[in-house]
Amino acid sequence: MTRPARRRQRVPLALLLPAGLGLLFLVLPLAGLLVRAPWTTLPRRLAQPGVLTALRLSLETATAATLLCVVLGVPLAWLLARVEFPGRRLVRALVTVPLVLPPVVGGVALLLVFGRRGLLGSWLDATFGVTLPFTTAGVVLAEAFVAMPFLVIAVEGALRGADPRYEEAAATLGAGRWTTFTRVTLPLVAPGVAAGAVLCWARALGEFGATITFAGNYPGRTQTMPLAVYLALETDVQAAIVLSLILLTVSVAILAGLRDRWVGTA
Repeated sequence: MTRPARRRQRVPLALLLPAGLGLLFLVLPLAGLLVRAPWTTLPRRLAQPGVLTALRLSLETATAATLLCVVLGVPLAWLLARVEFPGRRLVRALVTVPLVLPPVVGGVALLLVFGRRGLLGSWLDATFGVTLPFTTAGVVLAEAFVAMPFLVIAVEGALRGADPRYEEAAATLGAGRWTTFTRVTLPLVAPGVAAGAVLCWARALGEFGATITFAGNYPGRTQTMPLAVYLALETDVQAAIVLSLILLTVSVAILAGLRDRWVGTA
C-alpha cells in the first residue's frame, strides 16, 4: 500500500521569517568558527603538546565519568522505571536537577561535600588520605555529576518502552531478579543504554563550569579541552579556535550517530 503524498502547505511569512532568523542564529556562530579556522596551520597546531595533553585528558576523564555513570545510573534508572516507592517523583526531580543547575553551582556543591572540609571530604582525607578537589579524580567526579542525568533519563525511557512480558516470562520460569535483569532487561534496553552513554560521554567531554570550580585548571592534571579553550582565548585566539573545532567535530559526529534515535528522519 502506497503512502499518500503529503499535501504541501503554504508557510505564512509571519512564521517563515522568525524561523529563518532562528536558524541563522544557530548556524552563523558555527560557520564563523569554520571560516576563521587556521586551516593552513591546523596540523601543526593539533600536534602541539598542550593540545594533545588536553585532548588525552579529556578523553580519559570523559570515558571514566561515563563508566561511573553507567555503573550508578543504570540501576537508578531501573529503580525509577520499575519500582513503585514513596517519593519516586521527588527522586526523579532530584536526578534531573543537574540538567538545570548552573555548572558553577554544581562545582561549589561538590566542594562543600568532597572538599577537605566538606561533609564527606574531611572523612576521606582523615581516614584514607584521599583528596578529590584539584585532582584528575575530581575532574571525573565533576563530569559525572553533570552528565549522569542524560544517562538516567535515556535508560529510564528505554525501560518504560520495553515490553515487561519478557521479564514476567523469565520470572515464571524461575529466573531470579538479578538473572532477569542481566539476561533479559539489559539486552532489551541495550540501545537505550548505549545512546544514553554516548550522550553522557559528550556532556562530560564538554563540561567546564563544575570542573574549573571543583578541580581547577592545571595543565596535564585537570585542564580538559573546554578549560584549554578558555585559557587559550586570553593568549592565542587561533589555538582556541583549533580546540573548539575538535569539540565541534566530536559533537557533530555524536549527533550524526544518534540522528535516527533522537532527531528522526523526514
